[in-house]
Amino acid sequence: MNRMEIYTEILREEIQLATGCTEPIAIAYAASILTSALGAEPEDMNVQLSGNIIKNVKSVIVPATGGMHGIESAIAAGIAANAPEKQLQVLSGLSADDLGHIHTLLETCKLTISELDTDKQFEIKLFGTAGNSEASVHLADRHTNVISVTANGQNVTEQYKGDEITEEVDHADRGLLTVEDIVEYAETVPLEMVQDMIRRQIKLNMAIAEEGLENDYGAAIGRLLYKNGNCSVKDKARAMAAAGSDARMSGCEMPVCIISGSGNQGITASVPVVVYAREMGVDEETLIRALVVSDLITIHQKTGIGCLSAYCGAISAGCGCATGICYLRGGRYTEIAHTLVNSVAILSGTICDGAKPSCAAKIAMAVEAGLMGLEMFEMGKEFLGGDGIITKGVENTIKNVGRLAKHGMSETDKEIIRIMLK
Repeated sequence: MNRMEIYTEILREEIQLATGCTEPIAIAYAASILTSALGAEPEDMNVQLSGNIIKNVKSVIVPATGGMHGIESAIAAGIAANAPEKQLQVLSGLSADDLGHIHTLLETCKLTISELDTDKQFEIKLFGTAGNSEASVHLADRHTNVISVTANGQNVTEQYKGDEITEEVDHADRGLLTVEDIVEYAETVPLEMVQDMIRRQIKLNMAIAEEGLENDYGAAIGRLLYKNGNCSVKDKARAMAAAGSDARMSGCEMPVCIISGSGNQGITASVPVVVYAREMGVDEETLIRALVVSDLITIHQKTGIGCLSAYCGAISAGCGCATGICYLRGGRYTEIAHTLVNSVAILSGTICDGAKPSCAAKIAMAVEAGLMGLEMFEMGKEFLGGDGIITKGVENTIKNVGRLAKHGMSETDKEIIRIMLK
């Protein structure tokens, strides 16, 4: 594939639909696969999870459970759904009529839950039995990446691969992303190659943001900032992104378009850009190309960090959305690169202590930091190489952030998990 095809494939792989926070949904997906492989609802299950999965499932509400949260609820909902073909929308077919079934499963399915001894940020292993049948499921690295499925000693993995890219050689190489090439791609890619997935991103992510503003979800950070619409475009952008997270972290069953395996990051990378575009009255093509910039720069930053870490992913997306807004204002490579460096300098190192209502507040602050970075550059101000982790060249600064998050904060991540498990 040439560079344009690779960048398009990266967007296709990343902008996926998910209903609910993606870590509990990945557990529900795995439980649904296990149920299907057993041919019956499991009577007992051994659940082994990497620490980062436990961290992100502990406090967030699972959709379709009537407000329940945690690993057990995600597993029971996944068993009840029994729809592995839906992947990260596995719970979308459940309704209020299924609540009794979910509660029954919590009582009848014996669960043993433990933390995996693994170097992987993302790993799920389930082992279950039903009568004389036994099955296992193993997911790793990505939310729908099925490593293996067995049923009564037989390898049945191929039945559950779906459309997931499972061989690294077939997974579009994120290492080819650079800020300069992202901007060039956004300007030159034929609209028909990206417009359908970007339009879907706009529609779904703005819909959940509106839902969060209209109803009292979680900590209601979005509604706090929105002030019934009596606010600046900057505060409206922050409010709507936060409102989407308010709804999503509180179990809203509306689907979102995720980025880097995260609905919160998908919302943060897109909603503020749409808010600014509508305020500015730009045409649809310019908005689509601006969102391509925001999405790919968010993904580019996350490539060196990894799917899950101690580094709050909303920060990367907040910086990404600022580059998309910069594009809307006529900025191109030079302006976008300086905006990104300024943004990264402001909030780098913000910890991720799991998915929960306070994510909405972190999203609001991430968007604020991104927009401050843009406004700094427009005033002729910038952070220079040698200012903290900032170094000469936008790509070198991105590498520094990846190094900080993946290696420097690894012990921080372990300590966060130890604190949360107490």
